[in-house]
Amino acid sequence: MSNKAAVIHEKGTPDVFRWEEWPVGEPGPGEVLIRHGAIGVNYIDTYNRRGMPHPWPVPPLPLVLGIEGAGTVEAVGEGVTECAVGDRVTYASPPHGAYAQRRVMPAKRLVRLPDSISDEDAAGITLKGLTAQFLLRRTYRVQPGDPVLVHAAAGGMGLILCQWAKHLGATVIGTVSTDEKAELAKAHGADHVAIYSREDFVPLVMEVTDGKGCPVVYESIGKDTFTRSLDCLRPLGFLACYGHASGAPDPVDVVELGARGSLFVTRPALMHYMEEREDLVAAAQELFGVVSSGAVTITVRNRYPLREVAEVHRAIEERRTTGSTVLLPFA
Repeated sequence: MSNKAAVIHEKGTPDVFRWEEWPVGEPGPGEVLIRHGAIGVNYIDTYNRRGMPHPWPVPPLPLVLGIEGAGTVEAVGEGVTECAVGDRVTYASPPHGAYAQRRVMPAKRLVRLPDSISDEDAAGITLKGLTAQFLLRRTYRVQPGDPVLVHAAAGGMGLILCQWAKHLGATVIGTVSTDEKAELAKAHGADHVAIYSREDFVPLVMEVTDGKGCPVVYESIGKDTFTRSLDCLRPLGFLACYGHASGAPDPVDVVELGARGSLFVTRPALMHYMEEREDLVAAAQELFGVVSSGAVTITVRNRYPLREVAEVHRAIEERRTTGSTVLLPFA
């Protein structure tokens, strides 16, 4: 069976990707073989390509990156009860291997897709949507009237957070880098937007919150915004650092957290929140529910053939994309 993949033999720039044959075996016990319809691209993929630290393990070289995809089950191994041949499924977790036309995946990490969600839409929302679910519902449970700060509000993750937070009754404050992205964020639930490339977002937060600050900041930029994000929190507030696009922030002084108002800082990861299958299934059902209701729209704005993944990584790292990006393995 022919199976092409974007393979890397060394860590580095986007030029390390090679379009070549990659072996795919038969599924073993508890595993399934998936024919991908679409593959999700996420900023953490660039961390792994460069060799940056991340909570999710990366296999040794040569390797196929990618932890998000959607497609059809072509074969199942012994003991699989979670899905059957012909089912459409999606996933957003290790092991790596999504940047391929086909792959073997543990069945317990898969969720079945409703007919209303296409493979492309699923690949554009599964990881981001499940992440938004635990950030908004578990890391800090957003309540009606809460002011929340969302960094990179026009990105694929940011657009979902803005919409879902607004659906929960929050007042959403976003940060973006351009006027165009500001309009996009506002169209997806952001009530107030700061363009951080030319203005400080802290005064906007304090104006919106009458000087009290936010109970939660969703921090995905890292080093460039970390300290100012702390400035946006009210006492007992949560800084949810789920990404670090500008680099890892400096070490946290726990004494300073106390002086600022007994603040909480956490580095939440999907792999821990969805470790138990019942949590994964429940989160996916809630995600599919808000999508089906129209409260959260899927914003797949960029589609590329899988063979062009190097250009995709360049565009993401240069912040030329908005919304979600998917790869088409057979295009």
